[in-house]
Amino acid sequence: MPVPGRGDSNPYAIWVAEVMLQQTQVTTVWPYYKQWMLDYPTISQLAAAKQDQVLKSWEGLGYYSRARNLHRGAKFVMSTYAGSLPVSVSRLLKIPGIGPYTAAAIASIAFAEVVPLMDGNVLRVFTRLTRLKSNISLSKTRRDISAELTRLIPTNHPAAFNQGFMDLGRVICTPRNPGCGQCPLSLICLARQTGDMEDYPVKPRRKNIPHYNIVVGLIRRGEKILIQRRPENGLLGGLWEFPGGKIEAGESGDNALLREIKEETGLDVSLDQEIGTIQHAYTHFKITLSAWFCDWIEGEAQTHAASENRWVLMNELKDFAFPRANLKILELLSQ
Repeated sequence: MPVPGRGDSNPYAIWVAEVMLQQTQVTTVWPYYKQWMLDYPTISQLAAAKQDQVLKSWEGLGYYSRARNLHRGAKFVMSTYAGSLPVSVSRLLKIPGIGPYTAAAIASIAFAEVVPLMDGNVLRVFTRLTRLKSNISLSKTRRDISAELTRLIPTNHPAAFNQGFMDLGRVICTPRNPGCGQCPLSLICLARQTGDMEDYPVKPRRKNIPHYNIVVGLIRRGEKILIQRRPENGLLGGLWEFPGGKIEAGESGDNALLREIKEETGLDVSLDQEIGTIQHAYTHFKITLSAWFCDWIEGEAQTHAASENRWVLMNELKDFAFPRANLKILELLSQ
């Protein structure tokens, strides 16, 4: 499957594609990328959109800070660069949300700047070719690899070199069971010669991922449900969710939910029907999330842990951007 943005000379399209592809598979990105380019075909149209609209377009893709940064970056480009992305890495790096990799991708692929790209695929190919023993999570290791790639990159075709390296890692030099028999570099690959390809790249040992039990409540007052917007800064910033939180040690789920709702909203509620339980994994932790219908008794909703509260009809929930875990709860309701 082709990669979004590759082979495209539109720097904005490359920017969007590379941001979407961060920590997300190509097959997942494609429908989002196509719809995004229909909804926001230019930087000016993205900059003019409301953040709620942008987050709704991103809903389900995860790592929502990427969407917020794209939106903020588009506004910056409009105000600072007259709506056009600059051609150099140094100027691209001034745009909010654009880091070294994305800047290099735009400059190399769209503007033929001689600068190497270093995504996970490139690092894997390079460390196997050289049997590099250094930990790739270290800044010095990445600087050394960048320096060597800079020496190798052809000045007349930097984009082809970079995209070739990335595609080699994505299609052939895969993390498990690499297709060495089809690799055009197999004769010079040191790891291939010794048969220890899967030992590279060298990374730190993964830590155990913590697990949390979470409860949330769909609080009903008449025909409306309470939703809260998460603060801009932090995990899932700007998204909407149902009130709730962690179950503490020795605490039952129903008691935890009543406590969390009181702490977060100031409301007194009663528990009604349990909706169900889902499992969800984030990058650094996993959760088991249980949801209940609750009925409002008294009080006015406060924003102790949120930036905004809204009472909305059930059929209006689809208009708001929710984290994937909350969407799974809504899927249970639809069943």
